[in-house]
Amino acid sequence: MPTVSKKEILDYMCRRAYRPLTEAELARVFLPGGKGTKTLKRILRQLEEEGLIYQTRTARFGLPSQFNLLVGRLDGNPRGFAFLVPDTEGTEDVYIGAENLGGAMHNDRVAVRLLPPGRGKTREGEVVRVLKRGNHRLVGTLQNKRRFALVVPDDLRLGQGVVIPRGRLMGAKTGDKVVVEFTSYPAPKAPAEGRVVEVLGPADAPGMDMLVLCRRYELPEDFPRDVLREAGEIAALTPERDPVARRDLRKEVIITIDGEDAKDMDDAVSLAVLPTGSYQLGVHIADVGYYVREGSALDKEALRRGTSVYLPGRVIPMLPQRLSNHICSLNPGEDRLTFSCVMKIDADGTVEGYELFPSVIRSRARMTYISVHRILGGDRELTERYRRFVKMLQRMRDLCLILRRRRLQNGAIDFNLPETAIKLDDSGRVQDVGRAERTVAEQIIEEFMLAANETVARHAAAFELPFIYRVHPKPDEEKVAGLEQLLAGFGYNAHGIGRLQPAGFQAVLDAVRDKPEERLINAVMLRSMKQARYAPARTGHFGLASEYYTHFTSPIRRYPDLFIHRVLREALLNAGKLTEKRVAELSALAVDAATVSSERERLAMEIEREATAVKKVAFMQDKVGEVYSGFISGVTAWGLYVELENTVEGLVHVRTLTDDFYVYDERTYTLTGRNTGRRYRLGDGVRVKVLRASTEDRMVEFELLTDGNFLY
Repeated sequence: MPTVSKKEILDYMCRRAYRPLTEAELARVFLPGGKGTKTLKRILRQLEEEGLIYQTRTARFGLPSQFNLLVGRLDGNPRGFAFLVPDTEGTEDVYIGAENLGGAMHNDRVAVRLLPPGRGKTREGEVVRVLKRGNHRLVGTLQNKRRFALVVPDDLRLGQGVVIPRGRLMGAKTGDKVVVEFTSYPAPKAPAEGRVVEVLGPADAPGMDMLVLCRRYELPEDFPRDVLREAGEIAALTPERDPVARRDLRKEVIITIDGEDAKDMDDAVSLAVLPTGSYQLGVHIADVGYYVREGSALDKEALRRGTSVYLPGRVIPMLPQRLSNHICSLNPGEDRLTFSCVMKIDADGTVEGYELFPSVIRSRARMTYISVHRILGGDRELTERYRRFVKMLQRMRDLCLILRRRRLQNGAIDFNLPETAIKLDDSGRVQDVGRAERTVAEQIIEEFMLAANETVARHAAAFELPFIYRVHPKPDEEKVAGLEQLLAGFGYNAHGIGRLQPAGFQAVLDAVRDKPEERLINAVMLRSMKQARYAPARTGHFGLASEYYTHFTSPIRRYPDLFIHRVLREALLNAGKLTEKRVAELSALAVDAATVSSERERLAMEIEREATAVKKVAFMQDKVGEVYSGFISGVTAWGLYVELENTVEGLVHVRTLTDDFYVYDERTYTLTGRNTGRRYRLGDGVRVKVLRASTEDRMVEFELLTDGNFLY
């Protein structure tokens, strides 16, 4: 039977002489025998859904560009308009007014026609077709009306609301949080309709904010039965059945160092000083791949999730708790299967040699970042309690500083951005929000894991193993040009970063250290960077200034780590050699795993950021009227964003700046008064009063206190 591929169709349509053809006409081109039309129809629908081709009202097919159309994802705005984010990289976003959405919603894939240029600089367009809906469900608050009910979405980018007929409420009451399934999408003159499929409960119930996030992003909280069954059948320790010789390290002094609340401990460390003066660093990682076999239900579910998601007060794990918190977790005093990377490191931080091997360990202690920090600071009580580990911890600090110095000398970029620490009570309500302290204890684990990850990546490259690398492309040149302009406004000559070398960026960070503008420039520089991702090809990591990098150290919570553990294990079992067939199989799996894991990681980061923002707003709700010090973290035409010392950020709306008319300058990131000349710019210190903190729109609003001198 004649066959046709997507590539053949696209290549044919790319020809200069191509004119839009109907499905029947395309069938005569590709299927002269008349067979295979169902396959052709299916491929055309797939290409259309992917936005690679477009079908006109007269049922003719062509490339979107041939009809002067752009295809991409719709990025909605709570104020009703949206932007098209085109699929073509480097193409400018297109503004879509509310009147030109044509029933399209946030996250839909759409085809957009550009409108004639207007007075402004922004390109405008109109949606001509929704190619694929981005939302099948939404979470919101129910409001009962006289004849129907309305669900107002928590994500205000999704529009004004969904109408729910009386018979489809599932008993939900006004003020309840509910999950709604769309039965019809909005049209230019008709609202969306739906039915309630789950009633979550009152909006103010403890823990509701995190439950809502889980439902909004469709996080899989429960595991399928076959996955739980497989997990339940796994024995805690069966090294005698392992075909790979496993080295017994149970007599060695090995410890874990984690956060206070950690339950899934997947890395342990050991350190000794050799007679030559070199360090012998052991990084011992939970051998999850021994238990989660390729192609099993556990493996498929782990790939589907891609990563664990960490929210304030709860975790959505990649693996069932029987594995993540028990069998695979390196709990103290219990025999655990591990995969060890033991490195010999000289006094300059160079890895002179290494070994990779399966092992079995017994952790001597579960230490925390706080306890290690206090011990290294001389705390007498803790030093006495952990006296058998004190010398090793001191040596770990020494090696950490050596590795860090070498990494920075090689050009790695070290951002100094504050992280948020959120303290909850037993019911999940916020007790406190502040800056997370980053001590030498965290740095020890960070540097040791970086060393192991880089060593494993070098090993994989040397043996040409099918692998998943962690890659980080160079920054976008246009964004770097904007960063240079910002730095020039602060008096810094930063033309060197235009050469896009990591060392140039680090030189800027060193220059602004301990300056008022340090936090601002750290944040803007980070935004100029592209996102790191997973890839089957090794292309280097810009931020770490490293040619070789991977993720090996967290297989309990990241799928790529689990995948490469299996590859390393299989290579060891076969003396470093894999058959051509097996290389092809693993290479194909690596492509899929890298793609899915990158997507799931981005989603997890978005959810975790939003969860933190929700808790920050909740914390500020009873602080209305209180005064705080902060700095201007953002300047826009509609006002100033101010970040407080506790990392909470809020808006000073321009309408509250009543002493003058303020003009926004996008080149210098400033608002300047026309009459007074008073200027507000990024990094300025200010004092503000809390006006409002709303969990509905997740917004904190401030009033600027000038008192004749707004700087502090």
